[in-house]
Amino acid sequence: MDLENSSTLSDWDKWKSTISKAVNLGEAVGLSEKSITKIGTKVGSFLTSSVDPENREQRLLQELWKAGSDDDRSTLTKLIIKMVDHE
Repeated sequence: MDLENSSTLSDWDKWKSTISKAVNLGEAVGLSEKSITKIGTKVGSFLTSSVDPENREQRLLQELWKAGSDDDRSTLTKLIIKMVDHE
């Protein structure tokens, strides 16, 4: 396992930064937490079915997404939002 690969960490940080910007934009335009979660869940479903993950962290998220129920996916979305909020 290559934990020292800075491009992998950079890609992950870039992905988190992109998600953070989207969440902050949603908050800035007045979307509720429920609305942001609903949109995030739809985006997650699209990405899981259409995009090949760029790194092992994204691949793990994709596998968790596929394994989970709709409630699990909503919870995962909420956790990702919490993880990136105010980055």
